[in-house]
Amino acid sequence: MTGMMQTSTHLRARAEVDLGALRGNVRALRARVGAGTAVMGVVKSDAYGHGMVPVARAALAAGATWLGTATPHEALALRAAGIRSRVLCWLWTPGDPWREAIEADLDMSVSGMWALRELTAAAREAGRPARIQLKADTGLGRNGCQPADWPELVGAALAAQTAGQVRITGLWSHFACADEPGHPSIAAQLDTFHAMVAYAEKEGVEPEVRHIANSPATLTVPESHFDLVRTGIAMYGISPSPALGTSQDFGLRPVMTLSASVALVKQVPPGHGVSYGHHYLTPRETTLGLVPLGYADGIPRHASGRGPVLVGGVTRRVAGRVAMDQFVVDLGGDTPEPGATAILFGPGDQGEPTAEDWAEAADTIAYEIVTRIGSRVPRVYVNEANDVHVNDANDANEAIGHENV
Repeated sequence: MTGMMQTSTHLRARAEVDLGALRGNVRALRARVGAGTAVMGVVKSDAYGHGMVPVARAALAAGATWLGTATPHEALALRAAGIRSRVLCWLWTPGDPWREAIEADLDMSVSGMWALRELTAAAREAGRPARIQLKADTGLGRNGCQPADWPELVGAALAAQTAGQVRITGLWSHFACADEPGHPSIAAQLDTFHAMVAYAEKEGVEPEVRHIANSPATLTVPESHFDLVRTGIAMYGISPSPALGTSQDFGLRPVMTLSASVALVKQVPPGHGVSYGHHYLTPRETTLGLVPLGYADGIPRHASGRGPVLVGGVTRRVAGRVAMDQFVVDLGGDTPEPGATAILFGPGDQGEPTAEDWAEAADTIAYEIVTRIGSRVPRVYVNEANDVHVNDANDANEAIGHENV
């Protein structure tokens, strides 16, 4: 969800979102795939925590021609914000707002017969055809139609198209292990996708776009690019996997910098317990700095004792447990003034940690680090180039209903 608005110029914490970096990342990804392949900017989960509407506008300004969301509520929020580009939404449940999506000119993913039945009923009510994309399960085992069920779904979709209820605009799938170089499932899924696309086209489907490539495949599996690539985490300047290479290796720049103002600095004696459970005892007389961010703000509790923070030009570690609203760093005797900046992660220009460093400290992935930053942390947009306004995404946040994936 999007950070709340704070009018004070002195923010307890801020997630600075560099829209210039985001536009540069989109341009780099466009150059990588070439002129024959379109780029979708995936903005689900409030644009991976960066702010859906400002990011969507910046991505489109840089040449993305599609946007992607998980839920229809996210996609409808884009429309409510006045964004008219093509939008694909793919995570549907029974009873979702099919008719509203049809009337908003969204492209809707269909993975099974139940969805096609609900969608065609909504199209009849709306009096206009729905744009649909048939999703194939080529081996991921989540959403998507199994190969054995594909003929039934394709046949029913074509019948609905003949009846004027739908227009089949795409065929697509999703990789399971594209972030693991050389994994045998990559080639196997590509073979299955080719076969399922060939079957659908033989039966009469004429898709506008065929797509399977996510961020890691966009960067490292060129044979998967087809007509469209779906760039999520790469658009935000974060490598999909350390095994594939760093952001710098791919010409990408991290977009978000998370920082806070040090709330308190105090001297304590040796052997002093720090935070709940006293899992950290000061080894000597030292100074402690209080950082006003906690797990309620998305700072992973699993990074207790390990999360890196740059204060006063020196990288410190979280001392003891991360609490709900705050954590402590051992300053080693240094005495920065209250209000000094503590940088949790950013692009690394000032020697600060990166989201990947926090992912390593929390035994997770960088996707989770940026996406989980909570609503108490204001998003502050820089390098807007007139494509967004600071805190524009708050309006979309209300429309989304705080839904994340």
